[in-house]
Amino acid sequence: MGRVTERRRTIRIRDGAVSTRPDTLVAEEPLEIRLNGKPLAITMRTPGDDFALAAGFLVSEGVVGDGSEVQSIVYCAGATADGVNTYNVVDVRLAPGVPVPDITLERNVYTTSSCGLCGKASLDAVRTTTRHPVADAPPLRVGPALLSALPDRLRAAQRVFDRTGGLHAAALFSETGELLDVREDVGRHNAVDKLVGRALTDHRLPLSRAILLVSGRASFELAQKAVMAGIPMLAAVSAPSSLAVDLAAESGLTLVGFLRGPSMNVYAGEHRIALETADGQD
Repeated sequence: MGRVTERRRTIRIRDGAVSTRPDTLVAEEPLEIRLNGKPLAITMRTPGDDFALAAGFLVSEGVVGDGSEVQSIVYCAGATADGVNTYNVVDVRLAPGVPVPDITLERNVYTTSSCGLCGKASLDAVRTTTRHPVADAPPLRVGPALLSALPDRLRAAQRVFDRTGGLHAAALFSETGELLDVREDVGRHNAVDKLVGRALTDHRLPLSRAILLVSGRASFELAQKAVMAGIPMLAAVSAPSSLAVDLAAESGLTLVGFLRGPSMNVYAGEHRIALETADGQD
């Protein structure tokens, strides 16, 4: 839609020299997600991949778990006086027979990552609602050398970041390090939802042989989204939160943080990391 970036006038100060020039910024607009015609959620996002974002959000919230459960995803008419489509409202129609959650003004259990639940309640909610428990058999096994190469591969695929410097990215890699998909967004959680939503509509869930890499920190919300999609390994270039580590340990997710060059910290699920001991044995 040509709305991923926008130009704005800016005053540049460099070593005392002042100049005026346009700057390329990442676009940020609200997206309202409706479910069977009823408002469900509003998120601030970078326009693009909106259908995948909506589908991934529904996976993360436990509403759907398979592509066959979604009948259609369409843009709704915008809220302008003349009825022009703003492309900021998406309606997801569930397939016949798929249960529709009870949508209330209080945003019930289907917004576990946003509605203020914390601690044990959040962990229990994810464990009891996921359709795809993290149970890869045989377990995915990845060496530190392969993991250390992934951030550079992600960075090389960030096309919009190169123009704006203002986007988060999330990528799916195979167990051999092949880049399977990459998405960018002003919100790291949206970038992950776009990945998961694309996998849902392509009938590729669960992502039981994939590695999820995120460009920032690993929050509880991102760990939740990985677990809900059946992803066995989440790696982040920055720190995880304490609740993300708790969820990883509870669910069997492998969680890697501070992935920078050959250095990294493994916080949970170390059985998937092919480590060598001092005597050269795994």
